[in-house]
Amino acid sequence: MQTDSSSVRLDVWLWRARFFKTRALSARACESSHIRLERFGKVTRIEKASATIKPGDRLIFAIGTRLFDIVVQETGERRGPATEAQGLYLVKAAPEEA
Repeated sequence: MQTDSSSVRLDVWLWRARFFKTRALSARACESSHIRLERFGKVTRIEKASATIKPGDRLIFAIGTRLFDIVVQETGERRGPATEAQGLYLVKAAPEEA
């Protein structure tokens, strides 16, 4: 199996970027089909935690009443401190109350 070092599973990336406390919560959010992925102008609904993302991908999802619209900047190597996690993405639009 060939792996691309510039891509990572979505559930792992959401956990590394500190959007979810545990990887299990991240995987559950991915499988709920409430996360949208925009790549090359095409928007798809994520249905599996194993979906891969790359730098440049745009993610749109909600956590509670907050709506996030972010662009993936890096895949990251580990779940580090919050300052490191914030470098993994760029906020496209400020989180809004739903």
